[in-house]
Amino acid sequence: MPPKVKPGGKGRAPAKRQLAEEFPPGEVLTDTQKRSWKLGHPVGQGGFGLIYLADENSAKPVGADARYVVKVEPSDNGPLFSELKFYMRAAKPELIHAWMKSHKLKHLGVPKYWGSGLHEKGGKRYRFMVIDRLGTDLQKRFEECGKRFPRKLVLQLGLRLLDILEYIHEHEYVHADIKASNLMLSYSDANQVYLVDYGLAYRFAPDGVQKDYKEDPKRCHDGTIEFTSIDAHKGASACRRGDLQILSYCMVQWLCGRLPWEDKLQNPVYVRDSKIRSLENISEFMTKCFSPQEKPDEIQKFIEEVNSLGYEEKPRYETLACILKNGLKALQAKDDGKLDFTPPSGAISSPVKKATKRRRPEPEEDSKPEDAPIQKKIRAAAKGVRKSPRKAMRAGGSKSRLVETSTQTTPGLAKLSRGRTKKTPS
Repeated sequence: MPPKVKPGGKGRAPAKRQLAEEFPPGEVLTDTQKRSWKLGHPVGQGGFGLIYLADENSAKPVGADARYVVKVEPSDNGPLFSELKFYMRAAKPELIHAWMKSHKLKHLGVPKYWGSGLHEKGGKRYRFMVIDRLGTDLQKRFEECGKRFPRKLVLQLGLRLLDILEYIHEHEYVHADIKASNLMLSYSDANQVYLVDYGLAYRFAPDGVQKDYKEDPKRCHDGTIEFTSIDAHKGASACRRGDLQILSYCMVQWLCGRLPWEDKLQNPVYVRDSKIRSLENISEFMTKCFSPQEKPDEIQKFIEEVNSLGYEEKPRYETLACILKNGLKALQAKDDGKLDFTPPSGAISSPVKKATKRRRPEPEEDSKPEDAPIQKKIRAAAKGVRKSPRKAMRAGGSKSRLVETSTQTTPGLAKLSRGRTKKTPS
């Protein structure tokens, strides 16, 4: 999103960040657990730095089939630091495996955190993080399908995301920026989908104590404008119902191709008010999006269930999953574990849009004192434009060029005319 603009004033420019220098293939990084990682060729870049193919250190060079990627940024920058807090708390392999076992899941789409640390080179310090390597993002698939996903696929994606959201919610976090460009297929299994980019992830309940509802005009409209929750539009901190509301907007767009407020994304107040009206009359909202023959009843029931939640209320994940499963039954289909991206009849392929901008949250309150300089940079940058930090996590070979996989659809907003709506949370 653009800089905040006060009446009669000018927006503040974003804080400048250092650019990470490119490391040569074979550079070895040692994490805080003394585990060594060898870098391959860079496969992506973003506002924070570079992404490299990587593997555990050995005599062999890192090949095109590497299982990991390493995100690297100058240590004085802040975006990767924010994301790292989530991964360290909630994405360790043992946590994910224990959850999958207790909930009898074959797959959970949260990238695993394998290590992090600081690396010095040429008198400069760099922060790095090692996570799973992934494949293509769903925004590209959505564009290739003519901006329409098959109904069965949308319901399956909804079920996968319910599993993911329940997991991160139970680990005290909300994602706050769910969308196709933040969903990536597994590098090795195209039937597995992962939710990525935790730069906006918010710890809504530190040590199990949920934060109170409070509207902050300085934080209005955080997220990706077409999907962000009504709470975020009003400047309230992200919460669990907000994640599910964002998911419902995604599913509607994936099915019909376009949300009713996408004609005026330059006006965030209009978008917010349109979303409020849509929840005041969900049936009318669905009529705007679908013909009578194509209207998915299960999506309306899903939205109604989410709309019934209070700000601090724990979602009924099983109820929401049953709604989507009943939708599959109505199609005489079942969740067979296979994701079929065959475009629906009548869909026309469209070119992929470029990445756009969004805002990021304030750093967590419990950050360590030695991170104070980083926090100052995060706070300064949070008031201005933030470029999407996530780029590709994949490559086809040793000479692969840097690829961008983030394809956010929000255009740049020239100015924000703000209208605050004070309302007691339901």
